Amino acid sequence: MTDAFAVLRLLTMSDGDKVAEILALRRQITVLERQLGGERVRFTRSDRAFLAAVLHRLPSSWTLKTPAAGPDS
Repeated sequence: MTDAFAVLRLLTMSDGDKVAEILALRRQITVLERQLGGERVRFTRSDRAFLAAVLHRLPSSWTLKTPAAGPDS
C-alpha cells in the first residue's frame, strides 16, 4: 500500500524535485553502507521483486548498485 502512495506522490512532482529526491536517497544509501563497515547489504526477496519491477522501466544506461546474492536468495 505504501508503494501505491509513493507512486501517486511521484506523479505530482516536477523533474527537478525527483532528481533532488534521487540524490538525497543515494546519499542516504552511501551513509548506511559506510555505517555497515565491511558488511554487505542484504535484500529480501520482496525487495528484489520491487526493484526488478521498477528498474525494468528505466533506460539501460541507469544502473543500480546491488550486493551479490546472499545465502537467502
